[in-house]
Order: sequence, then C-alpha cells, then structure tokens
Amino acid sequence: MNTKEKIIQLLKKQNQVTPGEMAEYLDISRQALYKHLLEMLKNKQILKIGRPPKVFYALKEKEVKIKKVEIDTEIKKIIDQNYFIITPGGERIEGFSGFIYWCNKQGLPIVKTAQEYIKTLKKYSIYKKNSLIDGMQKMRTTFKSTLFLDDVYYLDFYSIERFGKTKLGQILLYAKQSQSKKLITELVDDIRPIVEKTIKKFNIDGVGFVPPTVKREVQFMNELKKKLNLKTKDIKITKIKTSIIIPQKTLNKLNDRVENAQKTFAIEELGNYKNVLLIDDAIGSGATLNEIAKKLKSKGVAKKVIGLAITGSFKDFDVVSEI
Repeated sequence: MNTKEKIIQLLKKQNQVTPGEMAEYLDISRQALYKHLLEMLKNKQILKIGRPPKVFYALKEKEVKIKKVEIDTEIKKIIDQNYFIITPGGERIEGFSGFIYWCNKQGLPIVKTAQEYIKTLKKYSIYKKNSLIDGMQKMRTTFKSTLFLDDVYYLDFYSIERFGKTKLGQILLYAKQSQSKKLITELVDDIRPIVEKTIKKFNIDGVGFVPPTVKREVQFMNELKKKLNLKTKDIKITKIKTSIIIPQKTLNKLNDRVENAQKTFAIEELGNYKNVLLIDDAIGSGATLNEIAKKLKSKGVAKKVIGLAITGSFKDFDVVSEI
C-alpha cells in the first residue's frame, strides 16, 4: 500500500485528521507529507478544513454524476450571473452548477425550477433601477410621520421568495459570520462602482458608516469602510457601549428597535453638510438608519440624509436577523 492509499485509509477510519497525526501515523516528515497532500488536493481526493494553526484534512465526498441538462442558453446565462450558494460544508458553488446542487438537494426538477427561478428574478428586478432598489415606499409605510431619511436605497434584496438568499445576500452573510477578509474584499470590489456612482449622483459631501454592534475580531463595517477608501469626508458615528449589549437583530418589535437606536448611537461631528450618505450592511426595519438621520438633522450636521444598504428586506417590516 503506497502513502496516498494509507492516507485515504486513515481518513476513512478517523474522518478528520491533522497533518501532525498523519505524519506520526505514516512515520514520515512533514515536508514529505505535504507533497502528497498537495497532489491529493489538486486531484480533489481530499479536503482541507480550517486555517493555521488548526488545519484538518478529510476525504472529499464523491460528486454525484449529473446527467446532461438540456436548458435554454439564455436561462443558463442568467443563472450563471445570479446564482451563488455556500454549502453547509463551506464549499462555494457559483452559477448553474450551484443551482443544480440546490435543486438536487431539494429534490426538484432542474429545468422547470430554472424557469420558475427566472420568473422570480424578473418579478424582483422591476424594483431595481440604475443598480439601486428604492426602499422609500417601505420606509414611508413603516415610519409614516416619523421618517427622517430623505431617500433610502439598497443594492439588492437580502433574499427572495422560495429561492432564499440572493448572491449578494449570501456573500454578505458569510463575510460577516466567517469574518472572512477575502469575502469582504470580494464584496467591496463588487459594490464599489455603485457606491461611488451614488455619491456622485446625489452630490454627497459627507459619508457615515453605521458602526458595528456585535463584537467580532474582524468587524465587517470597519473593513468595509477601510476597503472602500472613499475620498468623501468621513462623518463620525459612535456606537455607545452599554453594560449589556443588545444587538438590533435580537429585537422583533419596531418600537424596541427605535429605542435601541435612539439610546446607543451618537454623532460626534461638528461640521455642516448638505448631503450625507449613511451606509449600512442591511436594512430590516430601517430603524437604525432613520434614527441616525434624525440625530444628524437635529444636530445641524446634515440638511439631507440618504441611506444606502448592501441588502434590504422586501416586506414593510422584515427583520434580517442572521446578520
């Protein structure tokens, strides 16, 4: 039995194994082991899980052979552009391949479901103009006479009916949850042109980023601000530390969200701006952006405040609790 076969037998027996355990079992040096592992990774025989210093190897599941799917070229092209999924095992599958994976997992016919997916995309696409979704109708319905935002937009819906999270919603969720700088960079590269275009379109002279609430080693909003590296003047918004931190996503009532935003955000800015852009990761109720807009106006910092979120909910008051 050669070394690669021994590695496969070990992984079959123990499921997940560290390089150290492998080297000891095989009685070879780490350097010799890594040559075999690199080749097996290249041949897709094994998976590498985790990152240094905690790395494990496991056998790659055999891919289910899929019969050739006869599908309209235009439908496939649209799915290739829009579909994106990250599996429970942490594998990203894009485009039509990802769609086939999802259909197989759900036990759904691929061609028929693809046609239904296109119809659903078209239903939601009517809300998007010039790469932006206008969220003001949702905000007017939710806040009525207490609305302080002059405009609010998002780049995509967080999720759509039946098919779940959009491509941007998936990337945003896992960029935050996994604290992956690679995914954050990918997201920033996608949205930068639209953000810069929005700043130019509305003559923005000040930009504020909604500060993070939940403590993480890699703070998504801080990374977003740093990687976007906008040339517009930065408006300092502070998240007030309280003895007990209450994330907005844990609050299911609108009044509670408004109270949370009122008491935990402060504006540390003395300048005067005509048009301020407030950037957030997602709009659920919109309470945070609306309350910050109120504070900016009441303090005389901004005459007009426009909200911009990476994703937003479709319904009038829909809590995006995952992120």
